[in-house]
Amino acid sequence: MSTVTQVKETEFDTLLKSENILVVDFSASWCGPCRVVAPLIEKLAQEYQDIKVVKIDVDQDKPLAKKYEVRSIPAVLIFKNGELAENIVGVKPYEEFSDAVKKNL
Repeated sequence: MSTVTQVKETEFDTLLKSENILVVDFSASWCGPCRVVAPLIEKLAQEYQDIKVVKIDVDQDKPLAKKYEVRSIPAVLIFKNGELAENIVGVKPYEEFSDAVKKNL
């Protein structure tokens, strides 16, 4: 069962206001490196069940990608209390994503 949900811009704004920690995976279906990162983000969502983890498709939500200056994907942004706290771009080891979440808990 997937714990990472795909959201649209309208849902994103609500989540940003309501979640203490929000992890956002900016990706696209055609992106090979995004497919490498996806299981790591899924693992993150399962390990840290007290945070919200979502996926944004940059092709479907270009304004949101532009707003957060996502120029390369995969890009994982971590928001704490509605503010951007971390920005991890590219394929990284799981520990880098996990450490970024721990730092902001």
